[in-house]
Amino acid sequence: MRRTARLLAGTALVVAAAAPAHAGDSASLDVYPSTVAPGSQVTANTAACGDKGSAAGDASAVGAGTFTLAPSTHEGEAIGQFQVPESAQPGTYEIVAKCGEGDRQVTGDLVVALSAAHEQVQPRGSLKTGVGGPLGTDPVQTAAGVAALAVAAAGGTWLLHRRARGDGI
Repeated sequence: MRRTARLLAGTALVVAAAAPAHAGDSASLDVYPSTVAPGSQVTANTAACGDKGSAAGDASAVGAGTFTLAPSTHEGEAIGQFQVPESAQPGTYEIVAKCGEGDRQVTGDLVVALSAAHEQVQPRGSLKTGVGGPLGTDPVQTAAGVAALAVAAAGGTWLLHRRARGDGI
């Protein structure tokens, strides 16, 4: 029991020590939302270019072309937006931003997934055929039609049975 507690405490310390290092990592391109449907608007931001830095973004991997990341007041980040084309295929795409000053380049991943709006839609409702709905315009007529089909099926079965026995028609 104590060994498990020590193991868990040690793991928690390692995670806590690593968290600030990851949070202060400005050498990445953050893409929001990270998973989108075709046709969605995406925001990309990075702090890698400095307080007043701008960047040239490249989303041509997903088919969106280039976009500009401009300096913002939010913690010295450069922010830009682009739109994922409707024709984008599902998959993971690398989005790149190159800082305007220097040769620093950062990347981030964008996942394109089909949403409920892009999945095949099952038809709902009724068709205007002039015959009526599943219960017909009149339940009595529907019952009569079902009865006629039942009689026809029974008669057909009886005739096939007689033919198989050799009684003829």
